Amino acid sequence: MVSRADFRAGPEAHLTSCVAWEQYVYRVHVRYRKNTGATVIDENELVGMQEIAALAGVTRAAVTNWKARFRDFPKPVADLGAGPVFRRDQILSWLKRRRSEMTTGISTINLKGGVAKSTTTVATAQMLDAEFGKRVLVIDLDPQTNATMMLIGDKKWQEVNDKHLTVAQMFRDALEQKKTFDIKKAILKKVGGVNDVRRVDLLPSSLDLIDVQDELGSMNPGRFHASNPVDVLRRAIRPLLDENLYDFILVDCPPSLGLVTLNGLRISDYFVIPTIPDFLSTYGIPQIISRVKEFSDTVGHRVEPLGILATKYRAQSSVHNDQLRVMKQKKDAPIFSTVIPENNDIAGAAEFKDVSTLRQKWGYRGQFDIYRAFTKELIERVETPVMA
Repeated sequence: MVSRADFRAGPEAHLTSCVAWEQYVYRVHVRYRKNTGATVIDENELVGMQEIAALAGVTRAAVTNWKARFRDFPKPVADLGAGPVFRRDQILSWLKRRRSEMTTGISTINLKGGVAKSTTTVATAQMLDAEFGKRVLVIDLDPQTNATMMLIGDKKWQEVNDKHLTVAQMFRDALEQKKTFDIKKAILKKVGGVNDVRRVDLLPSSLDLIDVQDELGSMNPGRFHASNPVDVLRRAIRPLLDENLYDFILVDCPPSLGLVTLNGLRISDYFVIPTIPDFLSTYGIPQIISRVKEFSDTVGHRVEPLGILATKYRAQSSVHNDQLRVMKQKKDAPIFSTVIPENNDIAGAAEFKDVSTLRQKWGYRGQFDIYRAFTKELIERVETPVMA
């Protein structure tokens, strides 16, 4: 978060009063609107060269070198006497593409329910921790609360829901312009009930989200029109991103491309589409990819398809085999080589219960190895080397 103190500490040290700061932000707003015709951006969305250096953990000279060297380095929204000023989200997106050690956000999406979307999210989170040593936050944006139930069970969910410590309250606060929701209190630590999974946290969902999501379109834009219904989640988790608490944030999105899902995409670098290899489950995939691209282009934040994951696959089904071949031939998005079979042990893993190991949870007859293979494949696609 960019503050007055941040700017005073850097080359913008001449901004020594609130009045000077407000005049500075106003000049940026005016120049940004004049150059782009866009709505003004909040002062917290702006970063200078010194702030970029702090985010990246490098010197200001290194940032200056990046700006001159890399053609894809974001363009400044304004060039002031104190130096260029950039949009914070564009800088973070660029840094994530260049530096894999920063938090990576991945949304799981499908317009059809029942395709093992939540199961994929939870299994991947647990494998990332126990098998690959990653710190993971799961954000459940689906009002069906399946990922939440898998990770904490019904009793704990009822407790946090009664205390309004769910994403439903986060969105409700944005609608009512309140600040009662505390993101750090809402995040549940070390969830899942598996002894060897110790670094998976959860921001839980709520059935109340069903009512709240219908109201997001009428959200008050607030001062300077800076409040945006697709930015609610991003604003809420910003402190977590700044502190670099997680290697991965996995977002379980509802089966739609509405405003709640767009909130998930807004904090994501990639998305995964789990799907049963049949006609109805795969029908909406081209629409998902095109819609996400349009959204990405509109907000200026790159969100790329990481791949399509075939789930609940039945090897004896001619329908599944035929559709899998069709999926591999199409160019909508890359297909993960790992295929998740339909399996009673995997279905039973949805029940929350305390177990000792991930093999015990996901099954001893190859199911654990399948999810581990998928997670390894996902990591390999994310961890692209820095390109000069």
